Amino acid sequence: MAGLKIAILFCVVAAVYAQGGYGGHDHEEHHDYYAPPHYSYEYKVHDSHTGDIKSAHETREGDVVKGYYTLHDADGTTREVHYTADKHNGFNAEVKKIGHAHHHEPQYHY
Repeated sequence: MAGLKIAILFCVVAAVYAQGGYGGHDHEEHHDYYAPPHYSYEYKVHDSHTGDIKSAHETREGDVVKGYYTLHDADGTTREVHYTADKHNGFNAEVKKIGHAHHHEPQYHY
């Protein structure tokens, strides 16, 4: 019987807290603070042994993202991509191929 009384008391206290009738929290205003997202990052890789050469840079100011990346393709050209993205225009990219492709005959080593 004592356990039932404790359970009822717990429910009453929980209901009072849920209604805000305890502790004087009725007059506090809730402030929702919003800060538009801003960031900037970049990275570079240059491994002459494997030929892994690439870089990237991106910034965000609120809902507008701008960036570019470059990478060396296996044919000897460099791919360069500049892009923007926002809620009005969506994602847009401009791709450039720089240099002349070189096709090498495979060399077999037995």
